[in-house]
Amino acid sequence: MISKLLFFSVLAIVGAAALLLVAGQLGLLRGSPPQALGVQQGRLAAPSTTPNSVSSQAVLYPDHPQTAYAAIEPFAPRSGESGAQALQRLTALLSQQPGTQIVSQTDGYVRAEATTRWLRFVDDVELWLDPAAQQVHVRSSSRLGRKDFGVNRARVDALRAAFVADTSSP
Repeated sequence: MISKLLFFSVLAIVGAAALLLVAGQLGLLRGSPPQALGVQQGRLAAPSTTPNSVSSQAVLYPDHPQTAYAAIEPFAPRSGESGAQALQRLTALLSQQPGTQIVSQTDGYVRAEATTRWLRFVDDVELWLDPAAQQVHVRSSSRLGRKDFGVNRARVDALRAAFVADTSSP
């Protein structure tokens, strides 16, 4: 009796995992881009209300429930580099991250979509050059789900490591 129960439990788990994988590959887990993306009044959108995003502007939303979780540092240009040059380097490095595609780019603003390999979840990544501070703000957020298990922070940390290590001229 126990072995049959175990067999059917394992079968149900494997079946659910297979259905999830198929749904992901069909693009059913992509979600839609939020309406609030972009820069409004010198700000990127607030972090998500659940722990699945990071933002270098999280401190601008002190009463937000995820301010502490989402807080991350902006990107500072290296010595002798303008903010525009730093944004240009960051854009090139971001486009080299696996599964990442630049979908929108205007003067001082970049939006990319980062897609996971197997389940095809999409995260929105934004870079914005603050012209007054000459630093590049970043926001990376999952479209679906309540938690991201640190994926957005890891993405920005990997971008930061590549940015610091990059020796290309601006």
